[in-house]
Amino acid sequence: MSTPKKVIVIGAGPAGYVCAIRLAQLGQQVTVVEKEYLGGTCLNVGCIPSKAMIAAGSLVDRIGHASAMGITVEGLKLEIEKLVAWKAGIVARLTGGIGVLLRNHKIDVVMGSASLVDKNTVSVQTKEGEKKLSGDVIVLATGSVPIAIPGFDFDEQSVWSSTGALAPKRVPKHLVVIGGGYIGLELGMMYSKLGAKVTVLEATPGALPGQDRDCVKVIERSIKKLGMTLMTETFAQGYEKKGDELHVRVKTPKGEQVVVCDQIASCVGRKPYSAGLGLEKVGLKLDAKGFLTIDKQMRTSVPNIYAIGDLAGQPMLAHKGSKEGLVAAGVIAGQKEEWDVRCVPAVIFTAPEMASVGLLEEQAIAAGRKVKTGSFPFAASGRAMSLMETDGFVKMVVDAETDEILGVHMVGPEVTELIAEAALAIELGATAEDLSRTIHAHPTLPEAMMEAAEAVHHMAVHVFQPKK
Repeated sequence: MSTPKKVIVIGAGPAGYVCAIRLAQLGQQVTVVEKEYLGGTCLNVGCIPSKAMIAAGSLVDRIGHASAMGITVEGLKLEIEKLVAWKAGIVARLTGGIGVLLRNHKIDVVMGSASLVDKNTVSVQTKEGEKKLSGDVIVLATGSVPIAIPGFDFDEQSVWSSTGALAPKRVPKHLVVIGGGYIGLELGMMYSKLGAKVTVLEATPGALPGQDRDCVKVIERSIKKLGMTLMTETFAQGYEKKGDELHVRVKTPKGEQVVVCDQIASCVGRKPYSAGLGLEKVGLKLDAKGFLTIDKQMRTSVPNIYAIGDLAGQPMLAHKGSKEGLVAAGVIAGQKEEWDVRCVPAVIFTAPEMASVGLLEEQAIAAGRKVKTGSFPFAASGRAMSLMETDGFVKMVVDAETDEILGVHMVGPEVTELIAEAALAIELGATAEDLSRTIHAHPTLPEAMMEAAEAVHHMAVHVFQPKK
């Protein structure tokens, strides 16, 4: 083997710690610098804690509907302190596990804020003072932070960020969520199920901008079923605190209004974190949206400095960052590696869940492809019926000439798990016929994937399709 490189990884989130472990597995000498907590936003105040809280909300909701199965529950009580403590326990086990993995791989961990001194030197401000690290290679994996909008600075009291929303001391009576994207709707629906009145303010004409509109319609119907209010083409202007009430000023197509609530959650998105990183000292410049430009091997314009995760561009998803970390580690270790993926799945833990991978129908058409689509409703799925979750469908977008699967979009029960099969199909260049001819176990939810593929050719068995 060649002489191991000394690699400094700045950031220990899903991009950084995955990259560090793979580097160690490939024989490199690795140091990780983390300013706050191992696991980054995802494990500590993002993906994991939010899904734990969402699972709790879903359980409360299912118990409330269990009488249809002949199960009656009386005296249901939510103790928010215990729920938050349970969630924190899950986070602690996972972040502790990462610490063990780093130690087992003999990776040095330095806790503190990192800043580039030059292309081979990093200064870290630790509790004990400044520490300088030297390396052959530097990997930037600094993640992202919530975006604050004017008039709604995060104080985690009146105005929650997504972080504050996952550590509540109480369930609000009326929660106003600013932003109808996936973060806002996940949190809004969770709090609705826990008993809060919820109003969502969205600037665009509909919820979940950029997602398949057929799927979004199912989510918007669910919003109404839950008793939530979705105000579209609506802009939050500011708020005033009057006693225990918060008076939120909003601009709507019908003029200005005031929404009275007792809690605000601002969830308009996230931006790459680069403050104080010293990029200018090595000649690195951010683009207009705050990202670093990288090549297919995750290199920045400075050859020995790599960028992965949220700092490296859209989509800002944990699994995309992890994949970039694996690519960067392989390149640094001398392997023939590059970013060569056909699709990145997206999962949204709304009620019902939503998931998507590959091209939307309109994107495929805009790219000059002739397309066919096939859909299969969960209302025709025996497994979905047994779960009492029949809203939604699986929709497949296929090249009309080659039968290649271009995209799969789904909304319904456990679709965040089902999307993996669709991602694999697209990655392998599978056709709708390939998928339809693959035996799927019965009774299971993945049968909906098989039937959607059959529906592309008007051959679905469990739903009637009139002959064209």
